[in-house]
Amino acid sequence: MDAETALLGVAATLGAYLVGAIPWGIIIARLAAGPDPRTIGSGRTGGANVMRALGLRWALLAGGLDLLKGTLAVLLARAIGAGTGFEILAALAAILGHSRSIFIGFGGGRGVAPAVGSLIVVAPVVTLVTLPVYLVVMLSSGYSSLGSLTASALAGVLVVGLVVAGHLAPVYVGYAVGGAGLIWLFHLDNIQRLLTGEERRMSFRR
Repeated sequence: MDAETALLGVAATLGAYLVGAIPWGIIIARLAAGPDPRTIGSGRTGGANVMRALGLRWALLAGGLDLLKGTLAVLLARAIGAGTGFEILAALAAILGHSRSIFIGFGGGRGVAPAVGSLIVVAPVVTLVTLPVYLVVMLSSGYSSLGSLTASALAGVLVVGLVVAGHLAPVYVGYAVGGAGLIWLFHLDNIQRLLTGEERRMSFRR
């Protein structure tokens, strides 16, 4: 890789962080003249908390825009020819930006939506397997966090499996471990509440 390509890769990674940092949950809440999602529920800005604040319709919009963060991050790095390593860094940067946004004092969501967005590009078959798992766990338990934790762990295992099977390059192990690791890290408070029986259940009504 030459210096120019490396510089473009670094720029793409920084751009991915900034795109990931756009707090769509807060922006949508203001457009909908509803409560700031940070003031209720988990205090996060992701789709699950937007649902608590505004209802399902607005949550789907926020979740879709957050998902695009991860998709655009990978596609941008790919479009400039930065290489697989920078595609992975861009995906992780989008997840980090979503959860630790420079625009709102390094708060944000849990990183799930941008992770799914990047996974759609990196390994769409894994997305097809893990999304139903998330829905089944979330709907049966009532805990969005448990669904996210289960699906992210499964996605990591499946991506590593694709690497072992020769369908993905070895560097994608870093994507699998890094992506799942960040999601679990940003869910530490949820994990604690799940263990103590204090986790909030989802409601599909405002």
